[in-house]
Amino acid sequence: MPLEGGAPGQSAQPDTYAPMKLQADRIEGQNAIARHGPGGVIVNGTEHRRSVLVPWRGAVLDWPVAEFGALTEAHFAALAEMKPELVIFGSGSRIRFVRPALLRPLMERRIGIETMDTAAACRTYNVLLAEGRSVLAALLFETATSPDVRG
Repeated sequence: MPLEGGAPGQSAQPDTYAPMKLQADRIEGQNAIARHGPGGVIVNGTEHRRSVLVPWRGAVLDWPVAEFGALTEAHFAALAEMKPELVIFGSGSRIRFVRPALLRPLMERRIGIETMDTAAACRTYNVLLAEGRSVLAALLFETATSPDVRG
Protein backbone atom coordinates (compact mmCIF):
# COMPACT_ATOMS: atom_id res chain seq x y z
CA MET A 1 0.00 0.00 0.00
CA PRO A 2 1.54 3.36 -1.00
CA LEU A 3 2.07 6.09 1.55
CA GLU A 4 0.35 9.36 0.77
CA GLY A 5 2.55 12.15 -0.48
CA GLY A 6 5.01 9.93 -2.38
CA ALA A 7 6.29 10.69 -5.84
CA PRO A 8 3.88 9.77 -8.65
CA GLY A 9 4.21 6.15 -9.68
CA GLN A 10 6.17 5.21 -6.58
CA SER A 11 4.93 3.13 -3.72
CA ALA A 12 6.52 2.62 -0.34
CA GLN A 13 6.59 -0.51 1.74
CA PRO A 14 4.09 -0.49 4.64
CA ASP A 15 6.94 -0.40 7.16
CA THR A 16 8.75 2.52 5.46
CA TYR A 17 7.96 5.90 6.97
CA ALA A 18 9.49 9.32 6.54
CA PRO A 19 10.85 10.88 9.76
CA MET A 20 8.56 13.41 11.39
CA LYS A 21 9.51 15.99 13.99
CA LEU A 22 6.98 16.31 16.81
CA GLN A 23 6.63 19.28 19.09
CA ALA A 24 4.74 19.50 22.38
CA ASP A 25 1.47 21.47 22.29
CA ARG A 26 2.32 23.30 25.51
CA ILE A 27 5.35 25.52 25.73
CA GLU A 28 6.71 25.81 29.25
CA GLY A 29 5.72 29.04 30.91
CA GLN A 30 2.46 29.47 28.97
CA ASN A 31 -0.99 29.13 30.47
CA ALA A 32 -3.08 26.82 28.31
CA ILE A 33 -6.68 26.09 29.27
CA ALA A 34 -6.87 22.30 29.53
CA ARG A 35 -10.60 21.99 30.25
CA HIS A 36 -13.62 24.21 30.59
CA GLY A 37 -17.23 23.87 31.61
CA PRO A 38 -20.08 25.99 32.92
CA GLY A 39 -18.59 25.93 36.42
CA GLY A 40 -14.95 26.78 35.74
CA VAL A 41 -11.70 26.04 33.94
CA ILE A 42 -8.55 24.02 34.51
CA VAL A 43 -5.31 25.85 33.74
CA ASN A 44 -1.95 24.18 34.32
CA GLY A 45 -3.60 21.47 36.42
CA THR A 46 -5.38 23.92 38.73
CA GLU A 47 -9.17 24.22 38.77
CA HIS A 48 -10.67 27.72 38.90
CA ARG A 49 -14.38 27.93 39.80
CA ARG A 50 -14.74 31.72 39.94
CA SER A 51 -14.14 34.45 37.41
CA VAL A 52 -10.51 34.32 36.39
CA LEU A 53 -7.83 36.10 34.36
CA VAL A 54 -5.65 33.78 32.29
CA PRO A 55 -2.66 35.64 30.80
CA TRP A 56 -0.43 34.09 28.15
CA ARG A 57 2.31 33.83 30.78
CA GLY A 58 2.64 34.54 34.47
CA ALA A 59 0.22 33.92 37.29
CA VAL A 60 -3.42 33.01 36.67
CA LEU A 61 -5.44 35.42 38.82
CA ASP A 62 -8.88 35.52 40.39
CA TRP A 63 -10.98 38.26 38.76
CA PRO A 64 -13.11 39.84 41.49
CA VAL A 65 -16.39 40.02 39.58
CA ALA A 66 -19.33 37.85 40.60
CA GLU A 67 -21.85 38.76 37.90
CA PHE A 68 -22.04 40.50 34.55
CA GLY A 69 -24.00 43.48 35.92
CA ALA A 70 -21.25 44.20 38.46
CA LEU A 71 -18.55 44.88 35.83
CA THR A 72 -16.96 48.33 36.06
CA GLU A 73 -14.30 50.28 34.23
CA ALA A 74 -11.88 49.29 37.03
CA HIS A 75 -12.28 45.61 36.10
CA PHE A 76 -11.09 46.40 32.57
CA ALA A 77 -8.36 48.76 33.81
CA ALA A 78 -6.86 45.75 35.63
CA LEU A 79 -6.72 43.92 32.29
CA ALA A 80 -4.97 46.85 30.62
CA GLU A 81 -2.30 46.84 33.36
CA MET A 82 -1.32 43.31 32.28
CA LYS A 83 -0.34 44.74 28.84
CA PRO A 84 -1.70 42.08 26.49
CA GLU A 85 -2.03 42.73 22.77
CA LEU A 86 -5.54 41.26 22.86
CA VAL A 87 -8.18 40.47 25.49
CA ILE A 88 -10.68 37.67 24.98
CA PHE A 89 -13.66 38.41 27.25
CA GLY A 90 -15.83 35.41 28.08
CA SER A 91 -19.14 36.95 29.15
CA GLY A 92 -20.65 33.84 30.74
CA SER A 93 -22.90 31.14 29.37
CA ARG A 94 -24.17 33.47 26.63
CA ILE A 95 -22.65 36.36 24.74
CA ARG A 96 -23.28 39.77 26.30
CA PHE A 97 -21.55 43.04 25.48
CA VAL A 98 -20.47 45.56 28.11
CA ARG A 99 -21.04 49.29 27.69
CA PRO A 100 -18.22 50.75 25.55
CA ALA A 101 -17.36 53.24 28.33
CA LEU A 102 -16.19 50.33 30.50
CA LEU A 103 -13.63 49.42 27.84
CA ARG A 104 -11.97 52.85 27.84
CA PRO A 105 -8.78 51.65 29.65
CA LEU A 106 -8.21 49.06 26.92
CA MET A 107 -9.03 51.41 24.04
CA GLU A 108 -6.73 54.13 25.39
CA ARG A 109 -3.84 51.66 25.30
CA ARG A 110 -4.85 50.32 21.88
CA ILE A 111 -5.45 46.84 23.29
CA GLY A 112 -7.91 44.82 21.22
CA ILE A 113 -10.89 43.13 22.87
CA GLU A 114 -13.18 40.40 21.58
CA THR A 115 -16.34 39.36 23.42
CA MET A 116 -17.87 35.90 23.23
CA ASP A 117 -19.46 33.34 25.53
CA THR A 118 -16.99 31.83 27.99
CA ALA A 119 -16.74 28.43 26.29
CA ALA A 120 -15.86 30.06 22.95
CA ALA A 121 -13.44 32.38 24.75
CA CYS A 122 -11.55 29.39 26.18
CA ARG A 123 -11.17 27.79 22.75
CA THR A 124 -10.19 31.05 21.05
CA TYR A 125 -7.66 31.86 23.76
CA ASN A 126 -5.90 28.51 23.23
CA VAL A 127 -5.71 29.03 19.46
CA LEU A 128 -4.21 32.51 19.87
CA LEU A 129 -1.81 31.22 22.54
CA ALA A 130 -0.62 28.50 20.16
CA GLU A 131 0.07 31.23 17.57
CA GLY A 132 2.40 32.92 20.07
CA ARG A 133 0.12 35.89 20.75
CA SER A 134 0.20 37.93 23.97
CA VAL A 135 -3.41 37.16 24.77
CA LEU A 136 -5.37 37.48 28.02
CA ALA A 137 -8.58 35.56 28.72
CA ALA A 138 -10.96 37.35 31.10
CA LEU A 139 -13.48 34.63 31.95
CA LEU A 140 -16.72 35.37 33.79
CA PHE A 141 -18.25 32.58 35.87
CA GLU A 142 -21.35 33.89 37.61
CA THR A 143 -22.21 30.70 39.48
CA ALA A 144 -20.68 27.28 39.97
CA THR A 145 -23.88 25.47 38.92
CA SER A 146 -22.14 22.45 37.50
CA PRO A 147 -19.66 20.22 39.30
CA ASP A 148 -17.96 19.17 36.06
CA VAL A 149 -15.24 20.96 34.16
CA ARG A 150 -14.99 19.34 30.75
CA GLY A 151 -12.74 19.63 27.73
